[in-house]
Amino acid sequence: MNICLSFDSISIDGIDRLFGLDAQLLADSAITLIAVFVLYAALSYLLFNPVRDVLNKRKEKIASELKAAEDDKNAAADLKAEYTDKIKSVNKEAEEILSESRKKALKKETEILGEAKAEAGRIVDRANKEIDLEKSKVKDEVKQEMIAVATVMAGKMIATSIDEAQKEALIKETLEEMGDKTWQN
Repeated sequence: MNICLSFDSISIDGIDRLFGLDAQLLADSAITLIAVFVLYAALSYLLFNPVRDVLNKRKEKIASELKAAEDDKNAAADLKAEYTDKIKSVNKEAEEILSESRKKALKKETEILGEAKAEAGRIVDRANKEIDLEKSKVKDEVKQEMIAVATVMAGKMIATSIDEAQKEALIKETLEEMGDKTWQN
């Protein structure tokens, strides 16, 4: 066997061939393919499957985090709506309380004004009674003064001729003629 190597062709036993296909090449190619397949299977088992598992776990984790984020977003939206409703109801309650307080204040004001008017009426009545009492006192005092003046005048006019009994009779007679109506004006 004579083997010559050249860049253009391979020659075995004097036959020039471009590509030498023999049993050794086929056996080497089959062994290489088997080795690549075994290597692929081993690497797949040792590297690719764990990497796939890691990627799948990461994918599941991301999906669960996205779902949790969506759930949290929905829960936050629900809480926001609930708090908005609560704020509205609190505002409505506050308005009702203020309205009720205003009504109570107006009612209390009316009561106080009524009491003040009643008290003012009582004070006016008391003042009128005191005025009437003072008038009657003044009338009595004026009556007593008039009697005293009439007595003095009558005494001077009749100085010597009338005694005490006649004086009293004269005063009574004068008072009866004038009457109580004269003194009540």
